[in-house]
Amino acid sequence: MHRTGTTRRGALTTTGAFALGAVLTGCGGGPETRTASGGTDARTASRRSGALRASAARDSASLLSGYEQVAAAHPVTEAGLAPLAAAVREHLTALGGPAKVPGGSPTPTPPAAATEARTALKDLAAEERRVADGRAKALLTAEPELARLLASVAAAGAAHAYLLTELAKETSA
Repeated sequence: MHRTGTTRRGALTTTGAFALGAVLTGCGGGPETRTASGGTDARTASRRSGALRASAARDSASLLSGYEQVAAAHPVTEAGLAPLAAAVREHLTALGGPAKVPGGSPTPTPPAAATEARTALKDLAAEERRVADGRAKALLTAEPELARLLASVAAAGAAHAYLLTELAKETSA
């Protein structure tokens, strides 16, 4: 006897197809500002994107300064920090450099490096984690192109935090 009607497998397949279609067409209704005609207000989106990019660039500039301070204060860490600092420099370039937002604050200067190399590396790892977490949160309001960049830089920051923690374990006091 042949079964007729809706099967569980058919219902799941249909539901999955609808869900995939919604994701692929972008039916998410993000936090964009809409005009009366239903379109996105390009100026508002551009300002928001510019502010997010400038903030991310300031964070990268601050991180780079932290790397330089730790390397200068603790020469034993210089070889391990050089490739990570180079990556942060590339992130800063990709984000447009240390641009200022009109009315924004200048690039913050990180506190001086700790007197012990391990502590300085752990502090730098904590700062990388904090910045990566902030960038991950910013993804929710970023335009698609900037969101992809922020996601990539946040992932790199999380990897840097891990590597810095491991470097701290290997570094002599």
